[in-house]
Amino acid sequence: MLRITRQTDYGIVLLSRMAAAPERMFTAPDLAEEAQLPLPTVSKVLKLLARDGLLDSHRGAKGGYSLSRIPERITVAEIIGCLEGPIAMTECIDDGPGACDQEGFCPVEGNWQIINEAIRTALERITLHRMARPLPDRLVQLGAHRPRPTIEPTDELLDAATP
Repeated sequence: MLRITRQTDYGIVLLSRMAAAPERMFTAPDLAEEAQLPLPTVSKVLKLLARDGLLDSHRGAKGGYSLSRIPERITVAEIIGCLEGPIAMTECIDDGPGACDQEGFCPVEGNWQIINEAIRTALERITLHRMARPLPDRLVQLGAHRPRPTIEPTDELLDAATP
């Protein structure tokens, strides 16, 4: 199963809250309370995001954190890269050439690179601005059973099915 860590999920939640009011200064306790997340985790995530330049840290009595750029200029790919490391579906993509014993013999290496690039590109297209906006009612519910359309038998279908 492909899955981001809870820390990255929380990071996206926190940044989305901040993107909804980009002019506001946020403190870790305020964000923890608003998002209903543990304060130690929120503090850790905010420090990591500030270290990588997605947030600006402001000291002092009126300090806190603010977005370093407008939400339209921060991508989900950047957030994941900050909190998870490079986006890579397999170790051979993550570690680069020479990292895998099977590199010279692997018939699927190029395909994994194509898949990895497609995922990275998709995540680069989704901005924090978009993540901060609520979606309309679901258009499609993944995993939901949709009834198949019924096909009435016609003479052509019956003729085709007869040996």
